[in-house]
Amino acid sequence: MHLFITDLDGTLLGPDSRVSDESARIITDLSRRGASITVATARTPATVEPLLRDTLTTIPAIVLTGAAMWDRSTHRYIDPLTLSDDSARLLEERFLSHGINPFVYNLCEDGNMQVLHAPGLTAEEERFYAERKSLELKKFIFRPEPFRPEPGKATILMLGIGATPDIRALADELNADPTLSVSAYPDLFNPRQSYIEVFRAGISKAAAVLRLKAMLGAERVTVYGDHLNDLPMFAVADESVAVANALPEVLRAATRTIGPNTLPSVALDIAAHFD
Repeated sequence: MHLFITDLDGTLLGPDSRVSDESARIITDLSRRGASITVATARTPATVEPLLRDTLTTIPAIVLTGAAMWDRSTHRYIDPLTLSDDSARLLEERFLSHGINPFVYNLCEDGNMQVLHAPGLTAEEERFYAERKSLELKKFIFRPEPFRPEPGKATILMLGIGATPDIRALADELNADPTLSVSAYPDLFNPRQSYIEVFRAGISKAAAVLRLKAMLGAERVTVYGDHLNDLPMFAVADESVAVANALPEVLRAATRTIGPNTLPSVALDIAAHFD
């Protein structure tokens, strides 16, 4: 089996943050003919499903930066790597000590996601919430009390939004904890604001690629990407492919380069290799 795994934003998705009609048609046709194609993304299924609504894939998607896989046919998480209840409780306390109220992402047994947050949102948090509040598969709940574990729910991600100096200070503290995996980055449009995402240790697209390869018994893996967070995935693949619009570091690390994400470059490349 030859497994094809593509990043979404900046790679399979065009500049309009959509899968083009041509890409959807090609990938759907290939999947029906037996090609093993999927995506690897930091997104949750709540946004992955609408993006791939017209694109058939038949193997699990890597979501939440590799913290889980998602079965698109049954709408169920596969092998989620969650925080323990004690770790989640202590982690929220550490967020709050830096003045940051986190969004706490809990997986539910029915395949949905529950996102908890304290009442009262900053302007940046309100924007984040407004863009996601109507999504299926994700429900926001505002609760005044501190985090409490609930039966049938498990915390997979804690996400914070705040002033860049505050986020950096929190990230420095959490990076010293070997039980956590931490990613902090500035907002693309407002560098004075930053985001921080915290999972349990060992979470990465690369680790998930290897897990999926073993799960499916694939003999070869080709990955596609454009950004720095794709480099670990490049390192574990048999072949790494950068789109032409990728960052210079990604272009240098790639086995080869294809066209930009303004064209159906990923889909056409998979078609050429599958055929």
